[in-house]
Amino acid sequence: MTLEYNSTFRKNFGNIWDYISKDSVNRANSFKNQIKSKLNNLENSPYKYRKSFYYDDDNIRDCIYKGYTIPYLIDPNKNKILIIDIFKWSNRGTSS
Repeated sequence: MTLEYNSTFRKNFGNIWDYISKDSVNRANSFKNQIKSKLNNLENSPYKYRKSFYYDDDNIRDCIYKGYTIPYLIDPNKNKILIIDIFKWSNRGTSS
């Protein structure tokens, strides 16, 4: 399977990287490399993580890393994994 990152993931990940890099560029790059490694492992085991808490679809899973949720869609017909988003759990599912 191949990995594809959608624009929402790219934008939100960029914002997270920018925030971490204000404190330490080295920590931000380390975080980026760890996420990349974790996501690259999905190619071999796409069903490794739980069914998504945020989406009602068995092919959407939630990869959790350091308090961040990374939902991704497994598309077996296209032999592709689409990385949908990245967010802190506290930033989703709340309304005022």
